Amino acid sequence: MRGRARLFPLAALIVVMLAAAALQAKEGDQVQIGGPGISIAPGEAAGDLVCIGCSIRMRGSCGDVVAIGGSVDLNGHARGDVVAIGGGLRLGEDASVSGDVVTVGGRLWRHPNSVVQGQISSRSGALLFLWLVLMPSLPVILIVALVVWLLTRRREVPMRT
Repeated sequence: MRGRARLFPLAALIVVMLAAAALQAKEGDQVQIGGPGISIAPGEAAGDLVCIGCSIRMRGSCGDVVAIGGSVDLNGHARGDVVAIGGGLRLGEDASVSGDVVTVGGRLWRHPNSVVQGQISSRSGALLFLWLVLMPSLPVILIVALVVWLLTRRREVPMRT
């Protein structure tokens, strides 16, 4: 029972975070965490697309496109910005982006016929991606290491009777 009581605050926090994201979503927006990813077929229209830990394949039209920890394959029209963090970004022959194109920690492949009306920024490299993942995770890693160290130290101390 104590284990369930400890998980309740974490579960409540996750529900609040997801509810806040859902309240901000407009009709047609798609947000996915993990799983097979988001796919928009030719001729299909969607709102903003956000994929965390998955990839986006866009052939129709949409608003902004954001993939974190996944790639973006765009061969349609994006009315906003296209961002890929920790994954590649491919702009196909029929790709059209009204906003900016940004890749961080992944490669940008662009067909010569693709159109980007905004700016293009690409920062790739394994060290950059490692820096982006490791630095935010470092405090959590250190806290977990401290807890493990304290628990193993407590077990090694002989019990007094």
